[in-house]
Amino acid sequence: MTITLRPATLDDVAILELWDRDPGVIACSSDDPDAEQAFGADWAEEIATFSDVWAYWIAEEDGRPVGAMQIIDPHLEPTHYWGECPPNLRAIDIWIGDAIDRNRGIGAEMMRLALEKCFANPDVIGIVIDPLNSNTAAHRFYQRLGFTVVGRRMFGDDDCLVHQLTREDWEAHDS
Repeated sequence: MTITLRPATLDDVAILELWDRDPGVIACSSDDPDAEQAFGADWAEEIATFSDVWAYWIAEEDGRPVGAMQIIDPHLEPTHYWGECPPNLRAIDIWIGDAIDRNRGIGAEMMRLALEKCFANPDVIGIVIDPLNSNTAAHRFYQRLGFTVVGRRMFGDDDCLVHQLTREDWEAHDS
């Protein structure tokens, strides 16, 4: 398996819209049993905002799209989703698009590539993530990667368990 990350393009809008309606993706992004979309984003608009502050990436396995991630600077991003954050952090959102691609190690490889990308900037001191508090499988996944629990936090209606990976912990875990 060879996983690569590339910037999302307008050619990816259809697959992102499909994944946005996938029950497994929805279950990881909302505790609402009636939710019909995970993110409900205007994907063309989201992709058009690609910058150092806000970017979507497509993971491909041997050239086939299998997942997506968003990497943001939570201190600078315009929606202030994370509220007041210190500078030099990154926040990551990740999802595997199709059920046949889940539980195959793709997410771990996507995260490895994203962590390398984030920490390639020497100013980045840590990475935060916000899985749903109810998503205990995600907690175990992130903790295996070296993330530690920061605490519970509400993001709108979403009850999340925030985790953080510091540069020091990443370097110790990666060695």
